[in-house]
Amino acid sequence: MLKFQHALDRISLGIEMVAGALMALVTVLVVISAISRYLFAYPLPDAFDLGRLLLGAAIMWGFASVGYRGSHIKVDILAEIAGPGIRRWIDAFAWTLLLIFTVVLCWKMFGRVVGAATSGESTMDLRLPAWPVMALIWAGVLVSIPAIVARLILVVSGRGTLDHFDSADVGDPDDRGAV
Repeated sequence: MLKFQHALDRISLGIEMVAGALMALVTVLVVISAISRYLFAYPLPDAFDLGRLLLGAAIMWGFASVGYRGSHIKVDILAEIAGPGIRRWIDAFAWTLLLIFTVVLCWKMFGRVVGAATSGESTMDLRLPAWPVMALIWAGVLVSIPAIVARLILVVSGRGTLDHFDSADVGDPDDRGAV
């Protein structure tokens, strides 16, 4: 099971790198668009359309990472006061609901991608087809399904739970306070 978790951690890191690269691309696009608009009075064609589509892709790939790590915002008052056995059932129920939601979202997103491809939906200025970036958004939802299933397996087997929080501290905990 330890090899399984290690492999999942590596896959999750790869997913996070894709999400980070997409977010960096959105940032570069927005900066270039702002510079060209305000310094040269020439707006970058399709910057808005591409920016919003790429932001959607970055969010969905980030969702895939959250689907495995479980370090998202959550309210678990009931689970905190419950014992470990009941908490595991609550976590399993929550992950099952998330899995159902994600499968439905993936199915509906696929329909949206197919609809955009068949209708010839394109960006406003350059008339670039919108479906490839929509397919990238759908791929982020698609990779979140095995990530959520993996976390659900870990929760049901008693090897994983929802993380309480991610520490803001960096480095060795014994070095805190040392200058």
